[in-house]
Amino acid sequence: MSMRKYWTAGLLGLALSTTAMTEVAAQTLRIMEGAPTSALNVPMNRAVVLESDSPFGEVSIANPGIADISTLSDKTIYVLGKAPGRTTLTLLGPDGKLISNVEVQVAPDVAEFKERLRQILPGEAIEVRTANDGIVLSGTVSSTAKLDRALDLAERYAPERVSNLMSVGGTQQVMLKVRFAEMQRSVAKGLSSSLSGVGPRGSGGSGTFIQPDGRDVAEDGLLLREGTLGHMNLAGTAGALAFEVLLEAFENKGMVRTLAEPNLTALSGQEAKFLAGGEYPIPVAGSDGTITIEYKPFGVELNFTPVVVDGDIINLTINAAVSSIDTTTTVSTNGLDVNAFKRRETSTTVEMRDGESFAIAGLLQDDFRDLTGQVPWLGDVPVLGALFRSTDYKREQSELVIIVTPHLVTPTRGEALALPTDRVRIPTEKELFLLGSTPAVTTKEAGEVARQDFSGSYGYVME
Repeated sequence: MSMRKYWTAGLLGLALSTTAMTEVAAQTLRIMEGAPTSALNVPMNRAVVLESDSPFGEVSIANPGIADISTLSDKTIYVLGKAPGRTTLTLLGPDGKLISNVEVQVAPDVAEFKERLRQILPGEAIEVRTANDGIVLSGTVSSTAKLDRALDLAERYAPERVSNLMSVGGTQQVMLKVRFAEMQRSVAKGLSSSLSGVGPRGSGGSGTFIQPDGRDVAEDGLLLREGTLGHMNLAGTAGALAFEVLLEAFENKGMVRTLAEPNLTALSGQEAKFLAGGEYPIPVAGSDGTITIEYKPFGVELNFTPVVVDGDIINLTINAAVSSIDTTTTVSTNGLDVNAFKRRETSTTVEMRDGESFAIAGLLQDDFRDLTGQVPWLGDVPVLGALFRSTDYKREQSELVIIVTPHLVTPTRGEALALPTDRVRIPTEKELFLLGSTPAVTTKEAGEVARQDFSGSYGYVME
């Protein structure tokens, strides 16, 4: 190798080493003749200096696309990482004898990434490794939010080449307590009067000359309206004319309370479903005239997906509903009567801390109806017009509130959990037949109640 080539290589190496030293201190690998050589790890776009114990006459790289080399002297080589991968660097002595084969591994530069990770997420036990041309993250983080931040930062350094092996520590199971509370109040009042008269029409016949509300006249007089709770009937004759006056009145008041408290536990990020009720059969007619049965669920339904965001902050996606069969509304299909459904449903996404409550839905509804029917002209007569009028009044009020409360929970031993049946004492035959005792609630422990003595065999017998 001529002196000019040495000067050119030396100046090039000096320039490259100066640039590399401004970014990061260059690493050095020393090669001892006759000794095993470890792999040379070179960060991408960074440089590593390789020193040989003996002078070499020729140096070559198997894949120049992965790493580039420059000779600084007859014992020093400058290796620059260009692309992720593995290649081999071969050193030959002046006599052509092999000095060493060095495995060169070029990987993404994660030194800056590690530094930024420590600055943004201090205290998080995140390990960073390289795999081929990507980044592998492992370790345990304290929350899902910090896991997402670490992945977002890694994508900046290795887009679409990040492997996530991290796990989230802390409590990651959420119990959701939902309370449905509904109050319904209704008031219905009615006051009506009817007047009918019959007189001779033809031979032995009779006819009605006033029929308020389109009401039919039976043989024994005017028929009562459905729901009438009180009435007064006056009848008389005037010559060949017979007449009847019917006064009706009713008043209905009612109140309904609906309360449901479903509880459900799920792992963070996983969907959980809950249904307490049943399924109602609905006939469905096919295109060929056949009838099939489909089942529609009803009762208390709860679907939710919790996500523990950071610490005790919980993000909830909730779909909650309470439904029941409405027997007052029916639909007839092919001779089959199908009932309608009453349904109160909400679907939303909220975020709150452990133990906090949120009223996610509420409804105030006030329905009012006032209906007056009368005989034309006669109903407008003062005082006496009341005999020719019918008045109905109805008012319905409804109030609904849905409250959710999430809790971070951990498993416990089965002995610490109590069931509604654990403290119910079953009466003996003597207590049941002679004393008329019924199952009673006892204050004894569940295990002691379960060990009650029973006369005779019980359970399953397999032979």
